[in-house]
Amino acid sequence: MDENNRITITVCGDGGCGKSSITLRLVRSQWTHEYDPTIEDSYSVTRNIDGQNYFLMLTDTAGQEEYRGLWAASNLKSDAFLLVYDITNHHSLDALDFFMEMIDMEEEQRMDEGKVPPVKIVAGNKCDLQAARQIKSPQGLEWARKRKCGFMETSAREMVNIEETFALLVRRVVESRRIAAAGGPAAIPNRTAALPPMNEKDTSSSTAPPEKGGDGLPKESFWKKLKCW
Repeated sequence: MDENNRITITVCGDGGCGKSSITLRLVRSQWTHEYDPTIEDSYSVTRNIDGQNYFLMLTDTAGQEEYRGLWAASNLKSDAFLLVYDITNHHSLDALDFFMEMIDMEEEQRMDEGKVPPVKIVAGNKCDLQAARQIKSPQGLEWARKRKCGFMETSAREMVNIEETFALLVRRVVESRRIAAAGGPAAIPNRTAALPPMNEKDTSSSTAPPEKGGDGLPKESFWKKLKCW
């Protein structure tokens, strides 16, 4: 397969937020509810996105604080990062600061070297557990936007936005590579710009933040099921 169609993705976040569940849903189409602390697991899977086959190499990393020192330098060399938090656990969003700090340093180094910076998407997992929600969708979105990340909400259990999230990662990596090849990494746009909903039928009957105007945000609401920026 063409090297340009190989994409490396590191999945990171606090322990118990569902990183492994998301990864296994994509790779094996199965859901596991048993929590098994992961030091590091690697998987590969092929997906056809927009008519093109891509070979995805995923690393499911350790979330527990006692394992974070084991983060290999190779993890930071990924094309993309999926930063996962648990919408039922306030602490899990704060825990992403640790990973974001390391990713930001890696991004700065790549920019200095004229390389393509990594793609970053934040995923609020376990969105099927609405009754136990502690982190509202706008909170997760705001956290992501401040750090120039994309944003999704997912459920590994209900298979909500799993394929869509990884498809979005792939599309953004492809876009970044294309822009960098055309004008260099400095030409890659700021990632805080809003993306339209990926599925228009999911944009109604939702509890959305107030309508925005003039800043690129879509006026229609889409928090019901599919959250994508």
